[in-house]
Amino acid sequence: MAKLQFLEAGEIVGTHGVRGEVRVRPECDSPAQFCTLRTVYLDAEGNRSVRMKARTHKNIALAKLDGVDTVEAAAALRGTMLYLNRRDLKLEKGRYFICDLIGAQVVDDDTDEVYGTCTDVTHTGSNDVYHLRTSDGREILIPAIPDVIRKVDIERDTIRIFPMLGLFDDEN
Repeated sequence: MAKLQFLEAGEIVGTHGVRGEVRVRPECDSPAQFCTLRTVYLDAEGNRSVRMKARTHKNIALAKLDGVDTVEAAAALRGTMLYLNRRDLKLEKGRYFICDLIGAQVVDDDTDEVYGTCTDVTHTGSNDVYHLRTSDGREILIPAIPDVIRKVDIERDTIRIFPMLGLFDDEN
């Protein structure tokens, strides 16, 4: 499956001050991660790039986009989604773009049994949880911890797991 090159980075939700700064609700793991970006895109195809400087402010990012110098110009961007080029954001080993996990087959690492498809990822604070949709329509929550997730292969669209006792039924 072809992976998207340009991913949602954050949405402009308002203005800050009178010099054209915008308030951005990040789609990244954190406002700090969003602030590492130097170029963002105003469309999902990457045709309209703009240089940016950003800083964190509570749970949002305050960004200054090149060419946006007034509060009126900033206000006109409210509701605009900003995109990042996946090349510009280096993920640590064991970290993945959520859109790359969605749709991946979840497979038993020992038996190659296909359990279903990853449909969502929830952040819980201590670890992520992968939502698995089985062929019979059940949703199973898979903790994204090393004891369960054995290998994520983005190129092959698979998540190989060790099904802990009780993961798929009510066993003790």
